[in-house]
Amino acid sequence: MPSLEFRQFTCQRDGHPLFNPLNFALNGGEVVQIAGPNGAGKTTFLRSLCGLFDEWTGEMLWQGTPLRVPDFSLCSQLLYLGHQPGVKKSLTAGENLRWFFGVQGMPFPGAVSDALAQVGLQGYEDTFCYQMSAGQLRRVALARLYISRAAIWILDEPFTAIDRFGVQNLETLLQRHVSNGGLVILTTHQPLAISGVRLIELQMAGRGGNDVD
Repeated sequence: MPSLEFRQFTCQRDGHPLFNPLNFALNGGEVVQIAGPNGAGKTTFLRSLCGLFDEWTGEMLWQGTPLRVPDFSLCSQLLYLGHQPGVKKSLTAGENLRWFFGVQGMPFPGAVSDALAQVGLQGYEDTFCYQMSAGQLRRVALARLYISRAAIWILDEPFTAIDRFGVQNLETLLQRHVSNGGLVILTTHQPLAISGVRLIELQMAGRGGNDVD
């Protein structure tokens, strides 16, 4: 079961902390919402978990082992979806997912069509992504969640540019992932219809405490 722990953890920019130090632990079976005011460092915090931002202080522990640089055993368990969909527009929707399939080491070609159908893109497998709307590109990105075997999903505003039906499907998928022992860490302005969401609110540096044990 995945386990992440943070001790006096904060991200920095230009040598200054973005938020007050964090002290908490995360385990499989949780949906964790990272909240806070604009500029508090929510996206930066998520990026630091993936090794995409390294200006942080304190301790981050994975399965009890302190991390300082990206660790393969952690990175291999992560799926990160950021603000941008991370979709190559010169490829088709199917090609984008087959590339992701290959990286994940899962040679199951039928699952590509199944994943696209799950996000309302049935029949779009051979459609080039430059022909798609922002919402459709977002759904191509979200289709990865139906393919991934990663234990930890790190999602930055995953409900952006998808309709109400898509929101409901995604909430159901997130609930199923944690019910199977996975961990979801996300930011969102969307009210969540998911039971047991754990809220961790970042406080901008110097504006109150962040201890959430």
